[in-house]
Amino acid sequence: MKNILITCSFILCIMIWTSSCKKDFLDTKPSTEFSGDDIWNDPNLIEAFVNGIYLNVDNPANGGDGLLKGEFVDEMHDQWFSFFEFNNSLITPDNLASWPHENWDKLYKNIRSCNIYFSKINGAKIDDAQLKDRMTGEVHFLRAYLYHQLVSLYGGVPIIKKAYGLNDVFAVKRDSYSDCINFISKECDSAALLLPLVQSGSNQGRVTKGAALALKARALLYAASDLHNKPVFSGYAQQELIRYTDGNQANRWRAAKDAAKAVIDLGIYRLYKADPAPGDSIAQNFANIFISNGTEEDIWVRYFKTTSLNGSPDLNSLSLVSGPNGYHLYGQDTPSGEMADHFEMSDGTPFSWSDPSKASQPYKKRDPRFYASILYEGVKFKPRPSDITNLDPIGVIQVGTWQRWDASSNAMEEVYGLDSRKGPVENFNGGYTGYYLRKFIDPAINGQFSTNGTPWRYMRYAEVLLNYAEACIELNEESEARSALNQIRKRAGMPNITDSGNALRNRYRNERRVELAFEEHRFYDVRRWLIAPEAYQQFSGVSVVYKLNADHTTATIPTITPIVVQKSAWLDKAYLFPISRDEMNKNALLVQNPNY
Repeated sequence: MKNILITCSFILCIMIWTSSCKKDFLDTKPSTEFSGDDIWNDPNLIEAFVNGIYLNVDNPANGGDGLLKGEFVDEMHDQWFSFFEFNNSLITPDNLASWPHENWDKLYKNIRSCNIYFSKINGAKIDDAQLKDRMTGEVHFLRAYLYHQLVSLYGGVPIIKKAYGLNDVFAVKRDSYSDCINFISKECDSAALLLPLVQSGSNQGRVTKGAALALKARALLYAASDLHNKPVFSGYAQQELIRYTDGNQANRWRAAKDAAKAVIDLGIYRLYKADPAPGDSIAQNFANIFISNGTEEDIWVRYFKTTSLNGSPDLNSLSLVSGPNGYHLYGQDTPSGEMADHFEMSDGTPFSWSDPSKASQPYKKRDPRFYASILYEGVKFKPRPSDITNLDPIGVIQVGTWQRWDASSNAMEEVYGLDSRKGPVENFNGGYTGYYLRKFIDPAINGQFSTNGTPWRYMRYAEVLLNYAEACIELNEESEARSALNQIRKRAGMPNITDSGNALRNRYRNERRVELAFEEHRFYDVRRWLIAPEAYQQFSGVSVVYKLNADHTTATIPTITPIVVQKSAWLDKAYLFPISRDEMNKNALLVQNPNY
């Protein structure tokens, strides 16, 4: 991370310490390569140890390690067709390899590092009380974040607050879902008491009080949602592991609202370009959030350096992994037609393929965030690589097919766009949906050879406003909800929402979907809202054809029609992940999640 001083000595330190944690958190060995006294007697090494916990937090921007979670839900399509089916065929207790993100094993390894810190810090030789408090607050936050990730995937998990030694009893039961949420909430409170409001200089990228409060708000929002308050798995004997079994859901929504309000009341965050100036490109304003090094909207970000693709494993490679194949890029994470279609028209009405006036020119007069988030046929992107500029000197996305008349053969021929799966440039990397990712991609970066230097935003203020609005809707406090939503829509250049009741809930969910598109939220939202059956039906895309006219000229405006790229289905068991067979075999007290 850019400003957390990842030096060679830090990397060495982390490699040494993590080498002792390569097995499950219940199957560890003491470090022999680097004595504990050396680390805990040196403030710089202690800080390096904390940096290592940050470094091991899942990095969605590194396509070398994994893929955006949007590929595991209806946001994005993977050109290898591998991941949309993971919920009902690939993810089992015996096969979790197709999930490249955080999992039980990875998360508990990092939690163990947190627990080592807490076991050592009080006896450590560190005279700077402010530094000690700040690092302790950071580790409280990180432990809360790691447990939040666990609970979001598995439900209740064992709450481990110490680093196990070889002589300890390793069998541990899962704690109830309620107890896990209480633990996460208390960890966030502890972090908030110790962390500064802002981090500056070389500490940028470290968490703050606002980040701790925002994490608490997110965790409580998830906890108040239907997945953890309704009997989804009525035949499961240990309901307390996966949901609340007592209390009042409205009270949980109230707690979620209050937690989000606490972030708002800090008064230090605001939407970037909240009130667009006359003449502003609203789409560019929105795009700039994700390619800037920092805005007033950022709450917790992960920094990177622009480097060669042979550089640090801690990198942002989205330009390479998600860029169009016609730029010698991989075209892996491509927006789905479902995602594209949920961006409203600029007047606030829904887009619909059944409306001829909208379907004839589907990329006209859309929500400005559409243009900042998705690359589509005919949009100018950036100059092509030098070996391709003769084919496209302007740099326009080409996913279509041109029908042209060949007078010499007296027949029609088809010419395929540079960014299509039949084009002349690495067509095997072409996407299937007719769309490519625009959000997060800095056009100034040559993704073929360099990584993005722009941060990944784990938390930003727009999410807090959305969380607040959702809790208000569920509490029937609709005026407050509309106020928060309309702040976001004003920034986006969109008309105010005036709906009420279930219509307001649906507008909110769509607003959350487009504002936070591809930012790792949709995967969890469809689960906690219990709407996965509608989200896991199919991936769609578009067919783009410049048709041959009767006079043998080629149309200049394409005919664009929706197509089905891949079918899917849903099994309710995928609302929660299974605990792996290895973990179950190691710990006889663990209880498996329902239907695995």
